[in-house]
Amino acid sequence: MRRAFEPAGPLRGRATPPPDKSISHRAALFGAMSDEPVHIGNYLRAADTMSTLDAIRSLGAGVEEEDGTVLVRGVGLRTAAPTTGGFLDVGNAGTLLRILPGWLAGQPGGVWRLDGDESIRRRPVDRVVEPLRRMGAAVDARDGRLPPLVVHGAELTGIDYRLPVASAQVKSCVLIAGLLAEGATAVTEPEQSRDHTERMLVRARVPFERDGLRLRVSPVDELELDDILVPGDPSSGAFLAAAACVIPGSRVVLEGIALNWTRTGFFRIAQRMGAVIVGELEEPAAGSATDEPIGELDIAAAPLEATTVEPGEVPLAIDELPLVALLGCFAEGQTVVRGAEELRLKESDRIAGVVEGLRGLGADIDATEDGFAVRGAGGLEGGSLDARGDHRMAMLGAVAGLASRNGVEVEGVEAAAVSYPDFEDALVELIG
Repeated sequence: MRRAFEPAGPLRGRATPPPDKSISHRAALFGAMSDEPVHIGNYLRAADTMSTLDAIRSLGAGVEEEDGTVLVRGVGLRTAAPTTGGFLDVGNAGTLLRILPGWLAGQPGGVWRLDGDESIRRRPVDRVVEPLRRMGAAVDARDGRLPPLVVHGAELTGIDYRLPVASAQVKSCVLIAGLLAEGATAVTEPEQSRDHTERMLVRARVPFERDGLRLRVSPVDELELDDILVPGDPSSGAFLAAAACVIPGSRVVLEGIALNWTRTGFFRIAQRMGAVIVGELEEPAAGSATDEPIGELDIAAAPLEATTVEPGEVPLAIDELPLVALLGCFAEGQTVVRGAEELRLKESDRIAGVVEGLRGLGADIDATEDGFAVRGAGGLEGGSLDARGDHRMAMLGAVAGLASRNGVEVEGVEAAAVSYPDFEDALVELIG
């Protein structure tokens, strides 16, 4: 589907981003592993997260949906049910593809084949294959690194694992497998990544310790999880925020948004570039993993200056880095993103997509091996942008259109529904 987004005047008003995708995935999975029913309030109803509900149904969990709440009646930590032909369809959900195997790997005698759409078959899974094999599971992937992913459950043994690249998904997979393993399991990150799984482990009363970048979990017989309220998604809200940052005269308040500091990296970068952003963006002094903080952010446009995003910042803004490129088009000087090789492994090659897409709209931007460099040229002319089936690219094109001089036609705008089903409506309301 092709859709034109014309230049807009100031964005004004309040908006509530859709429920957080990462937390919704994890809430459903932890609910399925629990012995008692778990109510999940404000669960995201989008393509990816519905794939997770379908998957846990296939594994034996009961799922009831009503009035914005999902009730999950889990099967318990150690009794995932066999599936028809061993097949689990993950759709386009990379989070599900990489986290779920941690639970399945600890189910002796079970065999599951995880597969999905054409896009998911291009997304590597070797980073979960290696640690699960070291724990004792038999895990196979196409060409050693691509879906379909076949998991043979086994008796697992805890390991001390150092992640080669910071990844919240791989970290989550190993920690969940550790709940089913004999002995403790430790994971060390090279950089801090989003910590939703750690917070949920604490909520589920799992023996869990954090020492800097080293995490340690001990096995349990069952999970005791209280009801969960999913906050607004900062990765989705970032697209509305970015529009407010680059369209003169704009002021937007994002309500009910997750303020977990491991998810607000983009907002800190935008603030550093000169955008006016009021709200709690920094790491809490205690640094403890507890409930997800929720609040609001007040964003207003202001003159922007270029910045450099260093590798240590990348995991905390990984999904929003295309927006840093957009802000760079309107900033004074050269904006550089380094250490973002992971962008090439998303729904599309987002480094190539961002560079080619924005260059086609008039940006002065070049790809690097691990990111991109964009030289502010006073904005964007406009043109057309192919979303490549990637929800983040579809929303990037829409925001670019509103901020451009001549508008942007986005090919494949429907991809936005993967994470933000009402994205276009939210923009229209703010434009007024």
